[in-house]
Amino acid sequence: MADGASKREVEIKLALADAEEGARRLRESGFAAIRQRERELNTLYDWPDGRLRQQGYALRIRACGGRHTLTFKGQAEAGVHHAREELEVEIAEGSLAEQILERLGLRAAFRYEKFRTEYQRAGEEGIATLDETPLGVFLELEGEPDWIDKTAADLGFPRADYILKSYVRLQAEACAARGAALEDLLFGEHQGFC
Repeated sequence: MADGASKREVEIKLALADAEEGARRLRESGFAAIRQRERELNTLYDWPDGRLRQQGYALRIRACGGRHTLTFKGQAEAGVHHAREELEVEIAEGSLAEQILERLGLRAAFRYEKFRTEYQRAGEEGIATLDETPLGVFLELEGEPDWIDKTAADLGFPRADYILKSYVRLQAEACAARGAALEDLLFGEHQGFC
C-alpha cells in the first residue's frame, strides 16, 4: 500500500499449533515468503479516558526492521470477516511521532509484539501472515472476502475457525480469564529492538 493510502482492511485470524504447522500449510498451498520473519513492536495510543478504544478506533505506531508506520483503524464492520477502514503512512522518526501524540494528550495505552512472516501466492493480491505472539501462533489472511474464504478452505480451515478479534481483544479476554487487568502482550526485553 502506498504511503497515505486509505483502504478497507478485510482479514481473519486462524489459530495454529505452532509456526512450523503454518509454514507447512502455506508451502503446500503454493505460498512463498515475500517478507522474512521480523520482530514487530506495536504501540496503541489513546486518550487517558480510553475513548478511542471505546469507540472502536485504533491509533498505532508500529516499529519493525528500522521502519515506523503510523496507522489509524476505523470501527469494525459486522460480518463474517474483520473489516474496517485503515489509513496508514510510513514515518521517518518513530520517536518524534510518539512525542507529537503525547504532546496532544494521547498516551501509550497498549503494547504488543510479534514475529511476523509474510507470504503470497503468485498471481494473487491477498496476503497471508504468520504471526508468532506471546498468546500463540496465528495465521492472518488479508484480502478480498472471496479470496479469504477460498484460501482458508485451501489451508484446511472451515469458517467456524475464523477469529475476528484484534490482538488487544484476545489479550483482554486472556487477562480477564485470569482475573487480571489488561497487560501489554510482550515477549520480554526489547533492548536493541527496532
